Amino acid sequence: MPRKFETTVQLLRHEVLTHVAKLSMEKTLDQHKDLIPYMIVKGKKPHFRCCVYKERAVLRERIILACGNDVRGSSGGIIQVMETACDECPVERFTVTEACRGCIAHPCMEVCPVNAIGQISRKAIINQEKCIECGRCKQACPYGAITDTLRPCVKACPVKAITTGEDRLAKIDPEKCINCGQCAYRCPFGAISEKSFITHVIQSLQAKDHPVYAIVAPAVVAQFQDATLGQLRTALKKIGFFDVYEAALGADMIIPEEAAELEEKIQAGSFLTTSCCPAFVEMIEKHFPELKEHVSSAVSPMIAVARYLKAKTPEAEVVFIGPCIAKKAETVREDVVGAVDHALTFEELLAILSASEIDPAQCEENHREETSPFGRAFARSGGVTQAVVQSLKESNKDITVKPLKCNGAEECIKALRIAKAGKLPENFIEGMACINGCIGGPAALNHSPKAKVLVDKFSQEAQMKTIQEANTTVKDVPISLHRD
Repeated sequence: MPRKFETTVQLLRHEVLTHVAKLSMEKTLDQHKDLIPYMIVKGKKPHFRCCVYKERAVLRERIILACGNDVRGSSGGIIQVMETACDECPVERFTVTEACRGCIAHPCMEVCPVNAIGQISRKAIINQEKCIECGRCKQACPYGAITDTLRPCVKACPVKAITTGEDRLAKIDPEKCINCGQCAYRCPFGAISEKSFITHVIQSLQAKDHPVYAIVAPAVVAQFQDATLGQLRTALKKIGFFDVYEAALGADMIIPEEAAELEEKIQAGSFLTTSCCPAFVEMIEKHFPELKEHVSSAVSPMIAVARYLKAKTPEAEVVFIGPCIAKKAETVREDVVGAVDHALTFEELLAILSASEIDPAQCEENHREETSPFGRAFARSGGVTQAVVQSLKESNKDITVKPLKCNGAEECIKALRIAKAGKLPENFIEGMACINGCIGGPAALNHSPKAKVLVDKFSQEAQMKTIQEANTTVKDVPISLHRD
């Protein structure tokens, strides 16, 4: 199943996961996992780092995470820093380059609030022990001689959960981290990654002593572009899943609940935020705790479908598959624990398919209609708002929704700051931690602009045109659609 990967880091992740998956299927992982670095890095000529020994050492840490274990120095979270890989970034953020002319005015020295800049041989120099990284020197230099080199992971983290330790390695603060995965996606050396539960899922699929269901996020249609959802359903059944459901069905299930909550909030002169994005929910809980009462109590679409499946088949195991790293953390939240057993990313699914030598595009069609266009549109920014408005319309509610659609973590933070200050003019915040929504998730295989087009097309193809119509298929099994 040849495909073009977006980056070499993505390719290396795929190779490690595929080897781990294949050995796990063959039940020889414990005996042969130490050989994987030599299967990937062959010979004595390095390709990415200083030497093949360093390349293989990094791969060993990737294998540890791929097997669901913690790497050295980890705090035990879902997202971890591989110490062996994290050593290539400059630590000093602001530095003076050769472009410094040693001018008489030396505005960089004048604007520094902590006197961290001096001159040696007429050239400016920054005392890194004093520097507070305010950036005023860079702004003041008329020659642009001061560079700003912020570590990519630090720059990518929207909640300032990453710092540099005394050992010059990146450190993730679990008290601040919202598991959005942007650091893992943006690190150019691939030094940050998440734990995988791919071996656990493979073991469950091979056991064949209970049904294992897959729930796929609607963004999937942009990931395996040569295959339809029906063909992917067939492929998943070939690798052992009992059946495959769309997470969009869960979106249809929870939207009436969220719409009812919004109506109550508006009537009370307040506002509501969405709860489907786990990184956005964690952002509120950890960084804006005073706003927790405004978060919808509705569970995410993933949890809704999982509860439905387990209500129908109590002995079932449920695996979510999507572009989101934060979903792995959501599965173990106390208020929803037990619904979803494991969460896989699209990267991990591709690895299992590759290890099984199954190409979804070559599989038979297995089409099934179970969702509305509005449930499927959850995959993109603005989709939740569209669905809430539609649900109110279907219920003949005369409610004026004033939405604030936050596209990415930065917009979410800005909106929450306004809400915290009591100056929010809107009454509904749709929070998506990833730019463009789930289709921009860190573990997506395809981040191209075409992804949104494909999701929109997929949404429009739904045969059930209303949310109420989609929900008629699940009314036979009553479940709680709210967090415990």
